[in-house]
Amino acid sequence: MLDYFFNPKSVAIIGASNNVNKGGYHIIKNITAGFKGRIYPVNKSYTEILQLPCYPDIASIPGDIDLAIYFIPSRELPHTVNECAKKGVKGIIIESGGFNEAGEEGQKIQKRALENAAKAGIRLWGPNCMGFIDGNRKHVFSFIHSAVWPDVLRGGSVGLIVQSGMLSAGFLLHALQEGVMGVSKVCSIGNKCDINENDLLEYMIHDRETDVIACYLESLVDGRKFISLARKTRKPIIVLMGGRSVHGAKAAQSHTASLSGNYPIAHAAFRQAGIIEVFDPAELTDMARAFSKKMPFHPQAEKGTAILTFSGGAGTITVDLMDDCGLKLAKLSDETLAHIAPLFPVWNKPDHPLDLWIAIEQHGFEKVFQRSLNAVFEDPAVDSIIFHSYATPLITQDFFNELNDLVKKHAKPVVVWIEGRKDFAEYLRGIAENAGLPAFREMNRCVSVLKGMKQHFTKKPAR
Repeated sequence: MLDYFFNPKSVAIIGASNNVNKGGYHIIKNITAGFKGRIYPVNKSYTEILQLPCYPDIASIPGDIDLAIYFIPSRELPHTVNECAKKGVKGIIIESGGFNEAGEEGQKIQKRALENAAKAGIRLWGPNCMGFIDGNRKHVFSFIHSAVWPDVLRGGSVGLIVQSGMLSAGFLLHALQEGVMGVSKVCSIGNKCDINENDLLEYMIHDRETDVIACYLESLVDGRKFISLARKTRKPIIVLMGGRSVHGAKAAQSHTASLSGNYPIAHAAFRQAGIIEVFDPAELTDMARAFSKKMPFHPQAEKGTAILTFSGGAGTITVDLMDDCGLKLAKLSDETLAHIAPLFPVWNKPDHPLDLWIAIEQHGFEKVFQRSLNAVFEDPAVDSIIFHSYATPLITQDFFNELNDLVKKHAKPVVVWIEGRKDFAEYLRGIAENAGLPAFREMNRCVSVLKGMKQHFTKKPAR
């Protein structure tokens, strides 16, 4: 099922180029950097590209071809599909534009290409897309600039399905540079003339390398099928829907020819299916990154979230943000508060949220954090924790490693908010992420991620 896209043995690049300023150069450069199969550049203007023989047309390539990448003007596509059929091509990724989104003539070209492909049993991916990236195999079947990705691309367990072409590159770079997150597959699907979000969602649900699925979509080809697929999987599915407003829908149609449906209906269906809906690109990558940590979680209605902070004001704001999105503040037991009380002066008893600063001043970060966190983890009323950390180099990698051990032991996730001097804060965020804990500089991001996790882990399995 779609393996000829994801695991081809041979690839032809129609529109490969020796000109470093053209996308056709970067496609061939990207593919040669990681793909181990047979590579066939196709361009009648060259005899060789990047030390590979270049063929004038598809017909002159020796042997069969699994996959073709199309990057020439749209008018050539119907004929190219027929030529690919003669060579046994099973799938074509169309990365050029000029189809349905370009008016009546483009619509006619796309229709003819689809008809030719259907007769030949060829699947079409795109058009007007950035193609496909496999982070684990370093397959980059895309015209993304070849200098952009090599130092940041990491394999991992997050799959991305993105309808917008350039936004998919932005998602990828943001996700990889923002924190420790690797990707299994990044699929830019553009106009979705044939291969659509349901094809890729189904593939990723069954893909052993993908544990989390994040989507940016501007329309649903078959909403019922999308919802049905989501209901049946235990993998987290996160969706950012473009075109929710009237003007947003019009903007979506102008660049991917998407016809958005009734968003309020989609919103309700997403919730019923256990799909986590987000509302901006940063939130999409935040949520995917958090789920990729694979923190265990067993939320229960009678339990809630504990807050450990160095600032009473920060604790108050966090409670407000939690209340805004329906997250319950845990009621800590008398035993928990009594265990923490010796850290505080006799005139200042601990309360919840736990404002620990006065205790830290007397006993230091390490002692106060360790004793307080252990007590909160043991509290039966707590199912999750938001931990505020003041940025200081005194907190080490070992501390966050120990904190993650507690997460695993008690099956209670921790989301970390870090404030303070920028260089220390970024350092601290990095070591927290390396230890397996989602960490953020913005408080609201901690709350929204925890809300999404609680929503997913309370999802009822489909019958």
